[in-house]
Amino acid sequence: MQTSALAGLGLILLSAILLIGLSLLKERVKASFRDISAFTNLNKALGSAVEDGTRIHFSLGSAGVDNPRTAASFSSLSVLRHSVEFSASGDKPPLATSGDAALAILSQDNLHTAYRVAGAEQQYKATTGRLAGMTPFSYAAGVLPAIYDEDISANILVGGFGSEVGLLSDAAERKQSFILAASDSLPAQAILYANAQEPLIGEELYATGAYLKAGRAHLASLYVQDVLRWLIIIALLGGAAMKILAGLL
Repeated sequence: MQTSALAGLGLILLSAILLIGLSLLKERVKASFRDISAFTNLNKALGSAVEDGTRIHFSLGSAGVDNPRTAASFSSLSVLRHSVEFSASGDKPPLATSGDAALAILSQDNLHTAYRVAGAEQQYKATTGRLAGMTPFSYAAGVLPAIYDEDISANILVGGFGSEVGLLSDAAERKQSFILAASDSLPAQAILYANAQEPLIGEELYATGAYLKAGRAHLASLYVQDVLRWLIIIALLGGAAMKILAGLL
């Protein structure tokens, strides 16, 4: 038990050192990403919404920020902030809905910050960051009227969802709006893969900030993920090799 605890602590320290070091290197570290069409199409959808005078809806899920699914919630906030900075000049303000009180407050703060960065702070409205429900399915029920009735042309469903995300993606599909969707839940990913235009699968959820150029820390986090992935692979292969050798001796 003590050995595993020390190994876990070592991984945490290594991750922190790599994350800080790579963030400080700035432009010295060059990034090369594989192409994910969802992000290209997202930028097109944001531009079209601004040109058409329609609204963009960001559904942040109901996972909150005080549990093991926090990473998904923070990824959704990164997408929200970047996208609102890009589309702040639109006629209708973007709408952010969430199923957790703390996440709703953070969405309002990120909306305000995005408008300020875009030089359009006077257009910010606190009512565009909404708490739609406190449980997964009450949250979905609270979001459906917005999807149907608020002239939304793009739905960004990114965050901690469960199977209730199927209700949201189905409503967005019925309205023939653009859908980019990602979740940290395997059942939700299966649903989204079947009925979302642009689903993000697996760790692509955690790469959203880097692909959208939301900050240097997001890029550094991808390098850290790659390093840790290879360390785990090496550890597994090394353990298997040692077990085989021990059996032969």
